[in-house]
Amino acid sequence: MDEITGVEQALRRAAPHLLVSVVEDALREHHDARRVELRLADYGLRSLQLVGRAPHAPRQVLIHDSPQGRAFGAQEPYVTQEADSVSVHLPVTVRGDRMGVLTVGLPTGSDLVPLLPELRHLCEALGHEILVAERDTDLYVLARRATRMTLAAEMQWQLLPGLSCARPEFALGAHLEPAYAIFGDNYDWSASDDQLTLTVTNGMGEGIEAALLTNLAINALRNARRGGLGLADQAALADQAVYAQYRGSAYVSVLLMRFDLATGEVEAVDAGSPRLWRLRGRSVERVSLEAQLPLGMFEESSYVPERFTVLPGDRLLFGSDGVYDAASPEGESYGERALARALTATRLLPPTQVPGAVLRELATYHGGTPLEDDALVVCLDWHGR
Repeated sequence: MDEITGVEQALRRAAPHLLVSVVEDALREHHDARRVELRLADYGLRSLQLVGRAPHAPRQVLIHDSPQGRAFGAQEPYVTQEADSVSVHLPVTVRGDRMGVLTVGLPTGSDLVPLLPELRHLCEALGHEILVAERDTDLYVLARRATRMTLAAEMQWQLLPGLSCARPEFALGAHLEPAYAIFGDNYDWSASDDQLTLTVTNGMGEGIEAALLTNLAINALRNARRGGLGLADQAALADQAVYAQYRGSAYVSVLLMRFDLATGEVEAVDAGSPRLWRLRGRSVERVSLEAQLPLGMFEESSYVPERFTVLPGDRLLFGSDGVYDAASPEGESYGERALARALTATRLLPPTQVPGAVLRELATYHGGTPLEDDALVVCLDWHGR
């Protein structure tokens, strides 16, 4: 434990771009590590991208076809045996947000029983320091890119709180497609001691115009939430901000929800196109809410929250119109029946893997051709207290 404490202190003192080097030096010194590689998940959640350079190491490995991907997906260490060494692949995850995988090559015969808990603790410390270091270096942000990102997507990704989040009361996972060219779809969440606020938004338009509109709406909602306003007032303030800027020529659809972590009571404002489905047991049903005006459509719109209750074991799926309105070659919308089948088929997957699985199934349903709109899926598993 003294060794781990020493590495944590070294990480805190290190220059932001040298975090992997600190871990590598420590593991070489104390455990005779042959190689140390850090890979971060790309924005599309299809590959794990190498941070920095490593001799003879591929720039990327696929999540769904690699030892590193198995550790990332299962969120458990995965061990592979080579000719003269053993490789340990460990998830790097911070508060439920899956960041990537650390691979450590060790001599054959290394005793992994006492070492694995130390390595997992080290991965957690590394993940925390990466989050801090991203304020001062682009190294880790660039490593996550498998291809060039549009400016609109750059703006949208900078708004997001992460790809996943977990607490004892709930677990969240989210995904956007196409990851490198998204327009107006976005999500936001914030958890306090007694509440979870979740927002799913869809700004009208395309490209920079949609990104600017969504940025305004998200920041207006955050400003109202951080000012201690209730859910209806949060929507009203954001509505006024968008209308003041666009005078009704552009608006934002939003599904705004606040969960009581102790009771499971949900307060919701449905102001537009994002929709909600609930899986309870093996039964899937759409949770219908009273449709209210999108933010910024008219001056001084008022909003009235609705209430319902989630139970431990419930799974909620939030989808943008790019998901449920996507049509099959025969013209049937995905949200009519196929989405419910996909939600049932993925019931055994953790919520972090459900959005990606649904979007892959959606692409197949759409006939393999590019979607006509960006698509957003958020999955929430409710555990309760």
